[in-house]
Amino acid sequence: MPNKLFFSNLGSILVYAVIGTCWNAATLGLALWGCWLGGAMGDIDTGLLQLLLFGSLIAAVDPVAVIAVFEEVHVNEVLYILVFGESLLNDGVTVVLFNVFNAFVSLGGAKIDAVEIIKGIISFFVVAVGGSLVGVVFALLISLLTRCTKNIQIIEPGFIFILGYLSYLTAEMLSLSPILSCTFYGVCCQKYINANMDERSVSTVRYAMKVFANGSETIIFVFLGITAIDPSIWVWNTAFIFLTLLFIFVFRFIGVFFLTWILNQYRLVPLEFIDQVVMGYGGLRGAVAYGLVVSLDEKKYKEKNMMISTTLLVVYFTVMLQGITMKPLVNWLKVKRAAVTERTLAEKIQNRTFDHILVAIEDISGQIGHNYMRDKWNNFEERWLYWLLMTPSAKKSCDHIFNIFHRLNLKDAISYVKEGERRGSLAFIRKETKIDVDFYKKFGANFSEMMPYIMTENMGSDHVPVSSILWNSVPSVCLDMHEQDLKMRESEDFNAHHLLQQHLYRGK
Repeated sequence: MPNKLFFSNLGSILVYAVIGTCWNAATLGLALWGCWLGGAMGDIDTGLLQLLLFGSLIAAVDPVAVIAVFEEVHVNEVLYILVFGESLLNDGVTVVLFNVFNAFVSLGGAKIDAVEIIKGIISFFVVAVGGSLVGVVFALLISLLTRCTKNIQIIEPGFIFILGYLSYLTAEMLSLSPILSCTFYGVCCQKYINANMDERSVSTVRYAMKVFANGSETIIFVFLGITAIDPSIWVWNTAFIFLTLLFIFVFRFIGVFFLTWILNQYRLVPLEFIDQVVMGYGGLRGAVAYGLVVSLDEKKYKEKNMMISTTLLVVYFTVMLQGITMKPLVNWLKVKRAAVTERTLAEKIQNRTFDHILVAIEDISGQIGHNYMRDKWNNFEERWLYWLLMTPSAKKSCDHIFNIFHRLNLKDAISYVKEGERRGSLAFIRKETKIDVDFYKKFGANFSEMMPYIMTENMGSDHVPVSSILWNSVPSVCLDMHEQDLKMRESEDFNAHHLLQQHLYRGK
């Protein structure tokens, strides 16, 4: 998950995940209740609280198919992170809302007064925030733990899964939100454990997580298929099913358009109408809604089987119809796509410089924006959290320029190995070319003063051979791999890389 993009849009994500979920649950429950009072559903044994509970469980958005389509067609980053972030936090909010209405049903409608409603609202925030804090605490614990596992790397992946499960169980025992606990556990510890752990351990965790996620998703849909052929649970009510499908579709669009209109009053880059249409159409229902409706107590909910039948049809309708038609819709609407090309080193440095300039402007003008807050958080993180949660070697890798340079060197090394396999030998690495220059010998003591002119001269060249520099004590050999010319974009990368190697990296 792109953490920077996620936290930059956290306000909008929380609006969609919290306020949007409450809107969908309340409007669906009240609309169904109004239709029930009008006699549109026939003679069914239900009430306001039961229908509000059904609205809360069916409000769980699970846009797995939508996210898969987004990744395939490369939609713009803002749309992707808003849909992804909403689905990430929506499930936890839905479960908390479901538990609140379930407690109200157990208490009984006659005993619910203003005090109980206020207690329910407070409980909603306590459970959600408390579960998130439990996840943060366990994220700090696993970060501290991986700081001390340098010599026992074989057990690092096990610790990741064990503490993640413990965060879930702890939140469950404290009657907090276990889903939000697991979510914030992963979000908060990701950066530190990736820096502390060995690369093999990180790869093990990544692929094991994918296996577990895909396996769990498969098992859930297998249960959905098995349940669908069980005749004992099917209670058909055409009006209830049709009205549910209609209301969830209509109120989803209304909620997205209304909340986006409010957010666009404060966003620097407003969300376009086409993006809002895609977000509204992407409100698929899935595993969470099915799991919650199955967990209902038949003694308290006389129409449980009718709710299960309706939930199954809603899941099938949204996943199969909306999920399958999402890609043609995205292509037809010509949704803005993200740039698929990798940023050059010069572009990354310019973006970093631009971030610092924005922070300086906000500081001078006295305005506290998200750039200013992000800079304060980065300073706090570098001063305290890196010292507390990271190994000394991992702290060095967090330097932005050093990290980019390290990735470039790794990319060069992989390219050399592939080329060596193609040629059958690595002897070509030591091959001298016409541009092999020892700048120390050429410019002597004036090397540092001449570097800006060297950079300007090289950047103005339209054709530079493909060359990559591996770190050396005196980096004077430029290695020609493919013996072909580069375009200007690759030339800029080469020269910026060369400048970093001979100037910045040696000072580390």
